[in-house]
Amino acid sequence: MYDVLVVGSANADLTVRVTRRPGAGETVLGTDLVESAGGKGANQAAAAARIGGRTALLARVGGDAFGELLLAAQRAAGTDVAPVIVDEGARTGTAMIIVGPDGDNSIVVSPGANAALTPDDVAAAADVFAASAVVSLQLEIPMETVRAAAAAAEEAGTRVVLNPSPAPEDLDRELLAVADPLVVNEHEARQLSGRTDGTPADWAAALRERGARSVVVTLGGDGALVLDASGTTTVPGVRVEAVDTTGAGDAFTGALATRLAGGATLAEAARFAVRVGAAAVTKPGAQPSYPTTDELAQLPELP
Repeated sequence: MYDVLVVGSANADLTVRVTRRPGAGETVLGTDLVESAGGKGANQAAAAARIGGRTALLARVGGDAFGELLLAAQRAAGTDVAPVIVDEGARTGTAMIIVGPDGDNSIVVSPGANAALTPDDVAAAADVFAASAVVSLQLEIPMETVRAAAAAAEEAGTRVVLNPSPAPEDLDRELLAVADPLVVNEHEARQLSGRTDGTPADWAAALRERGARSVVVTLGGDGALVLDASGTTTVPGVRVEAVDTTGAGDAFTGALATRLAGGATLAEAARFAVRVGAAAVTKPGAQPSYPTTDELAQLPELP
């Protein structure tokens, strides 16, 4: 049995830190290139596994050095990589990341093998879906594969956590209807709700009215807002010195899914996930920054 099955992308992160971001047509010098494991799907799996969640990953990687890097990182985190497909004829997905002096990042993704993850791959993993308490989905793989994974989870009676990132122009009602919760940041919440103004609570309400069973809006250092059948809950943030925000949202989502699998309420799971996300921004990189439960204990508790 698994607490969390993550179906999604696996990328090699190629990161450069700069003193300022270049403008159009401009070249700036950065630090030495750092190669590390990333991709929204793989990030969420690593985050879940590092805090003790029994986790499996369904993804595609190429038969190259980056693919080996990603598999090794998942094994080190404690993820079951048996469902991962190694595509010898494809290049592993890559993400080119520029990190500014404030720790914020800009990312360009080349999908590589991620684009070849198909509904047939989902169907072949039916037993893994049936053995999982929660399935976590994102949008760095083909949309038809995301829909197939959501349908497989519904058929298996498995709860779906949907993180619609990168945010599409619109999210179809079928996917919204299985999201429990829909996990979005403020930009995604505003875009997908169709509201150009208002507050996170307004955007969450609009998304629930559009069909999401529950909604979590992440608010960076300010915590998160939770909306479900019991009402709205505001979760305070943890004040830390941000070094690199890369993958912090994935750390949050992986932690949230793990706590939900363990029977926590959505508000309880979000409180825990806020602390995991805060710990992640205190170190560089995505997966290398994700805390274990022992490391998490060093952060202050939420009020």
